[in-house]
Order: sequence, then C-alpha cells, then structure tokens
Amino acid sequence: MTDLKSKPSKSKAKVDTAEPTRRQFLYISATAMGAVGAASLAYPFINSMNPAADVLALASVEVDLSRITPGQAITVVWRGKPVFIRHRTADEIAKENNTPATDLPHPETDAQRVKKPEWLVVVGICSHLGCVPQGQKPSENRGTFGGWFCPCHGSEYDVSGRIRRGPAPTNLAVPEYTFVTDQLIRIG
Repeated sequence: MTDLKSKPSKSKAKVDTAEPTRRQFLYISATAMGAVGAASLAYPFINSMNPAADVLALASVEVDLSRITPGQAITVVWRGKPVFIRHRTADEIAKENNTPATDLPHPETDAQRVKKPEWLVVVGICSHLGCVPQGQKPSENRGTFGGWFCPCHGSEYDVSGRIRRGPAPTNLAVPEYTFVTDQLIRIG
C-alpha cells in the first residue's frame, strides 16, 4: 500500500486568466445594470431641483418707468418676490441725504442704495421675518419715516428702504438692476 500523505500531488489545475469566466461576466453585467438603474432613478430626483419654467421666465424683468409719477410707487414681481419701485420727490431725496448715519441701525447712505436719486428699487420683503411691508399705496400706513411699515412686528423703513425702528436687523435689499434707458430698467 502506498502512503497517500507522503506523495505530493504533481497535478494542479491550471486556470486560464486570459478570458473571463461565466461568473465574472455575470458580476460585470449585474453591476452595469445596477448602475444604469440607479442613474435612471437619480435623474428625475436631481432634475426636480432645477428652477421651474415660470421662475426662469422671471429671471429678469424690464419695467417701464415713464408711467410712474413723482411720489408714486409700484410693485413688480421678480423671481417670485415683490420689488418696490418708487419715484421719489426732490423733498424725499433731500430728507434721505440729510439723515446722519449714526441714526441708522444698519448704516448705509442713500447714495449707496440708488443708481439715480429719483428712483429707488428694493425687494419688498422685511428683513425680520419675511413679511411684505405696507406703504406702496398712499392709503397704507407708511410709519413715522414715510417709507414702509411692517405691521407684523412694527419695523419701520424710510424712503430709502433703510431700517429706522423695530426688530428688523437690516435694510430692505437692493436687487441687481440696470438702467437700459432713462425710462426703462432691467431687474435681474
């Protein structure tokens, strides 16, 4: 009898590594199909984060200023936000230019907030909690400083859109805008 433990086995199975086996092919195929499936599920989710068509249409708004008389204010919608445009009188401009910066909770000069002194363009959202201040219509409460008044918590803004009294921490925001002509502006 021969001792099986003492004889080394000389025959070893040779594996040809040049071509993939059936198992490797199945792994690669399943991984590829999983990646395609994940991408097809992820695309609609990621695409839903893009802005809606109505928002893209309002990315910039052109406003004709020729119909606004001195002392009048209008509201336009830009990117879903109200934008106040006010044609200021000479008295309003002089009053705002003479306001000392020490009287302002968020100091900004009137010249820093306007491109042309007679036209004020601000986003009409209170910087406290996002309310829309009153004061666009002559019949509405404009507060002590003649600009805008937020009735929710009592923030008062002047005719330059600067916070003068109340809990609002900053002035009304000035959007990006340009004068296309003397009587036409583009917001956005």
